[in-house]
Amino acid sequence: MAAVSAALVKELRERTGLGMMECKKALVAANGDVEVAIEELRKSSGMKAAKKAGRTAAEGTIVMRVADDASYGVLVEVNSETDFASRDEGFVAFANKVADVVFATKETSMETLLAGEIGQAREALVQKIGENITPRRAVIVEGGLIGGYLHGNGQIAVLTQLENGSAELAKDVSMHVAAVAPRVVQGDDMPADVLAKEEEIVRAQPDMAGKPAEIVDKMIVGRMKKFLAENSLVEQPFVKNPEIKVGQLVKDAGASVTSFVRLEVGEGIEVEEVDFAAEVAAQLKG
Repeated sequence: MAAVSAALVKELRERTGLGMMECKKALVAANGDVEVAIEELRKSSGMKAAKKAGRTAAEGTIVMRVADDASYGVLVEVNSETDFASRDEGFVAFANKVADVVFATKETSMETLLAGEIGQAREALVQKIGENITPRRAVIVEGGLIGGYLHGNGQIAVLTQLENGSAELAKDVSMHVAAVAPRVVQGDDMPADVLAKEEEIVRAQPDMAGKPAEIVDKMIVGRMKKFLAENSLVEQPFVKNPEIKVGQLVKDAGASVTSFVRLEVGEGIEVEEVDFAAEVAAQLKG
């Protein structure tokens, strides 16, 4: 059984709002896996979806480029080890250089990009800054009308693809996506495995116990409908005017949303947490 650290208990408490002992018990049962613990807690307590993990394992920035005719756009994420390095003029210039090359060539393979001038520029920057600088990913969205939104600190960026509409509308929708983080454009786009997992969680919640099968089925239909509405872009209240849903906003403009891409710096990367006190003690003991 994996040891449950205070840091894991703290993370689970922050993401669920539950008490320390309840979080520790859930983590012990889940062998220290926070995501499994959250899933089981949702089943046992009826808790809504937990907050996303607050820690990001990498610093850096996202750079956005959109063609003047709105025919395509690119997002590029470049990582550094520290926030301090990500604000360095040389780092910012390098990130923009990567975005310019991707925008001009439409090349998204990091391996290919690093084999050319980008790789040489990266090596020079690493030598200067003394940190590992990594162009992590590049995304291109093209076709229809493309508009985007880059959060002021360069940590979140969104490109939205519309059929008809305007660049300003696409920017507004992108701003909403940046703030609310929907999973899909509309309910029909939700992956089957996500739906199956959510239904499993709903079916296991305490208030389902002892009810006739037909009642349980009706309750599941209602909760799954709510889940889809909360996570589908077109069903969400527009962040700048909650009186109207995003789908209606776009429809009123004679447009429709085809797709969106949302990137956040460091998402999906984990870093090892270093216990500096333990590290120093180990070195002294050695």
